[in-house]
Amino acid sequence: MNIHVSQRTSQSQSLTMTGQMQQAIALLQLSNTDLQRYIEKEAEENPFIDVTPANRTMPALPYSGGGRAEGDDPASRLADHPLSLYGHVAAQFDLMFSDASERAIAERYLEALDANGWLSEPLEELAFACGLDMDGAEDMLCRVQQVEPAGLFARNLAECLSLQAEDLGLMTPIFRRVLDNLPRLAAADLVGLARVCGCDMDDLRSTLKQLRGLNPKPGADFSLGEVMEREPDLIVTRGADGWKVDLNRSTLPAVTVDEDSATAITRDACARGYVGERLGVARWLRRAVEHRNQTTLAVGAEIVRRQTAFLEHGPSQIAPMTLADVAQAIGVHESTVSRVTTGILMVTPQGTLGLKRFFSTALQGDASGEGGASAAAVRYRIQKLVAAENPASPLSDDAIARAISDGGPVLARRTVAKYRDMLNIPSSFQRKRRGKLNAI
Repeated sequence: MNIHVSQRTSQSQSLTMTGQMQQAIALLQLSNTDLQRYIEKEAEENPFIDVTPANRTMPALPYSGGGRAEGDDPASRLADHPLSLYGHVAAQFDLMFSDASERAIAERYLEALDANGWLSEPLEELAFACGLDMDGAEDMLCRVQQVEPAGLFARNLAECLSLQAEDLGLMTPIFRRVLDNLPRLAAADLVGLARVCGCDMDDLRSTLKQLRGLNPKPGADFSLGEVMEREPDLIVTRGADGWKVDLNRSTLPAVTVDEDSATAITRDACARGYVGERLGVARWLRRAVEHRNQTTLAVGAEIVRRQTAFLEHGPSQIAPMTLADVAQAIGVHESTVSRVTTGILMVTPQGTLGLKRFFSTALQGDASGEGGASAAAVRYRIQKLVAAENPASPLSDDAIARAISDGGPVLARRTVAKYRDMLNIPSSFQRKRRGKLNAI
């Protein structure tokens, strides 16, 4: 047996994620407010970082439904107005999440809250938007559901009431079985409900009395957010040349580097090493913040370019758009767009919205062969049709599908059922029964 020893040289390329690269990526996910906190913290530790405070005065803004028309100091706004649901939960998040990336994800969950305090988006969509697997999305849901009042961030009525019952120590086996059989309660089938719960009528009535003391809409006790305690990050305005997007400078400090002080100190040979390191960090932070701002503006501008119909006519006209569409248009990676849109709010004539709200998949084109509508626009139309229906004769899924398909995107009954479930809208049979109960 002959043994040969040889050397071979090869080249390969790999990307090493440095600490500064990780920080730069993290900056893309921060809202203006969170970025300001980050910069101020860095300035406390670095003598060569000068922070010019954000201009807290904002011009009149053309938005409605969750924004404010003119600027003033946040403290005075809080004194003059009741705290909104958003502000109430955001204040608790300040104490619950010290990690910036976790806070950004929690902020995305907060954007999905409706006025009643329920999640308005399926957990699967939130998981995709936040870059989480379903286990991670469930874990985050459990964490945000710990806020007060209990019942916020529920996905359905049973979960909302369950969170409150657990919080108050009411969750007995009978209580749990009642929550598992709410359709029987809605049908006023107390005899059947007592049978499946394995209890007599006296125990059932006692449980139902406790159940009636819970709040199925824990978010409705707060103001509707006419004043937002968290400022928007981007501002959309319409001028003579069309729509324009700007950074909200009222929440964004300017970062400058004190080069003169650094030059003076480096005359001391003993201080040169420290000065060089701190000066390098200060220069990097200035560049990183500028890059973050430019990228945020580019993403916002491309979204506005693609969603002009929404800005002018409302949610029924939101166009299909994916992260890949925006990424390709502005020449960045799809993951960059995902990070930028995680926690950014943009104020528009249609209200203040998280950038993630503008993304929606496309449906099949309409009967005329024209371009397809977005899933978000179709869900909005379903909501409007149900809201306007006769409670005594609610629309079936087939009827909704026909109404939307008439001159619009071709929609199957099963698609209507899927979107109706996502919107927490009961079936036509359940809505009719609820109408009868309300009439009684």
